[in-house]
Amino acid sequence: MNQRSSKPGSWNRTHHLGRMDLRDLIAAYATHHAVIVYALLTLACAAAFMLWPAPPLPAMATILFVALAYPLVWYALHRWVLHSGWMFKLPALAGLWKRIHYDHHMDPDRLEILFGALWTTLPTLLLVAALPGWAIGGPGSALAGFATGLVCTAFYEFAHCVQHLGWKPRGRWLATMKRRHMEHHFHDEDGNFGITNFAWDRLFGTLYTRSERPAKSPTVFNLGYTPEMARRYPWVAALARD
Repeated sequence: MNQRSSKPGSWNRTHHLGRMDLRDLIAAYATHHAVIVYALLTLACAAAFMLWPAPPLPAMATILFVALAYPLVWYALHRWVLHSGWMFKLPALAGLWKRIHYDHHMDPDRLEILFGALWTTLPTLLLVAALPGWAIGGPGSALAGFATGLVCTAFYEFAHCVQHLGWKPRGRWLATMKRRHMEHHFHDEDGNFGITNFAWDRLFGTLYTRSERPAKSPTVFNLGYTPEMARRYPWVAALARD
């Protein structure tokens, strides 16, 4: 973890996951502003739930729905939005795509650009977690759904960090999860879209092992934003130069 930056506190250095161990990651993760915001908002939801409670059945139904739907939502966003190849073609979305996914694939071990941006994750959680909760049981269930989404997001962020960490998991599940994700980043980006599980990859036929796809994808790092595409759609390239 070297290279100074302008960020305060423990985040005044660039964090490279390939050079970190699990203890380093936990310290960095716990002090990242996004993780702190997720924790504070979860506590705020719990306090607000005391004022506007939902009946137990709708509240539990909401929590279960959000927890089960989260892997599918992530899979859909990861595959059909972030890897779709259309966001960089739109000037209004090129910067968003660069920040939340292109930069991560170009430099997978840099922790600062691995975390999702709050201005993208929080509105998404309101849509896919709080809104269904409101439909199930009103304000209290909306709070339960939003809190569940926040907890799932924090867990996913940590699991994603572990997959890029310079640390070999001992457990078979973690080791397999990391191997599939490394194939997504360094062999062929058109598959293995899951983070904590690959059930939806298996269902939709996008789960693969490296032996099943011997040829390495030529766009595994640039996600299809080739020099030719950069000439046609220059907005991401212009931001990269800046």
